[in-house]
Amino acid sequence: MTTRVPFGNDPTKVARYQAFWKRAETDRPLVGFSFKSWFPLDEYAASAAWQSVDYLTPEMVEPRAFMDDQERLLREGDVLDDDILRGASPSQAVPWLDGMLGSRLRILPGSILGEDLHLGWDALGDVRLNRANPWFRKYIEFIDVLVQRSDGRFPVSHGTLIGPSDMAALLRGHGQAVMDLIDEPKKATALLWRMAEIFYEVTQAAWERIPRFYGGYYDAQYQLWSPGPTVRMQEDVTALYSPALYCEFVQPLDRWVARQFACNFIHLHSTSMFILDAFLEVEEIRCYEVNHDVSGPPLATMVPHFRAIQEADRPLLIRGSFTPDEARLLMDSLDARGLYLYIMVTDMAEVNSLRPVLGL
Repeated sequence: MTTRVPFGNDPTKVARYQAFWKRAETDRPLVGFSFKSWFPLDEYAASAAWQSVDYLTPEMVEPRAFMDDQERLLREGDVLDDDILRGASPSQAVPWLDGMLGSRLRILPGSILGEDLHLGWDALGDVRLNRANPWFRKYIEFIDVLVQRSDGRFPVSHGTLIGPSDMAALLRGHGQAVMDLIDEPKKATALLWRMAEIFYEVTQAAWERIPRFYGGYYDAQYQLWSPGPTVRMQEDVTALYSPALYCEFVQPLDRWVARQFACNFIHLHSTSMFILDAFLEVEEIRCYEVNHDVSGPPLATMVPHFRAIQEADRPLLIRGSFTPDEARLLMDSLDARGLYLYIMVTDMAEVNSLRPVLGL
């Protein structure tokens, strides 16, 4: 009698993840489907209820109230016959680092935004992570509750965190943070490095509490298992930079952060493709995740950027919703080695229309 593995988390799936990280020869890409929304606030009754107020506070976040809905979402793995493992992280609707830095978290339709603080240099002082901060403590509590609920049945991940340049922009204001690079380069550099240290410290604090799953690590936003320590890097605010500013001020941070995690990956949007060559100069960045955003450019215009990543010998994860014709474009245009297509779908009919195109 065959024992059913909860949530489709069959250990044999690890082999395709390992091949992905090695960019090994393979018959087809790593493929995962998900019914989950692009906007996680509404996916859980516990967070959907927050939309009756304007701002989120730590006291409003009750991790145990998320657990039943979390398992409901994971059960998509029982019906979606694909390649991926499914796990969980502290609510991806909460901008955790924004709260830890003192930002007010404004609740918008479908999402939560950390408001810029517009702090002066004197007010910033010697910014460090305060582990007594209510948002940090709630983040750790959420991880502990997930680990307990999992009981080895699904992997647990660190949360979705903004990156060092985004953190500096939150503290100074997005426009001002860019001007700081020109007007106050020494102060801006020092602030960016402090943000990188905090980013690293928060990530490490999570991994110190999370058990390995099938011997590896995991990122829940993209359902990405890895054989070594992982981190989801992000520098969204660099969409406001020139390539030269990125190389001078942020590239050294990204090198340092990436060195700390053997299986790191960086999250990018189409708005950052003009700076892609500068990111690719960072040999330490192991893997690239690129969103095919709902309101982004046509997929065909992104293919040259996808190819550039593959030509640099980096694994590539593409997340998005695709028609069968778009999926065929990706299959025909890209190397299956080190390619992971994480596809947002609405129903099984959509899944079944994509499966033959993807070689499933």
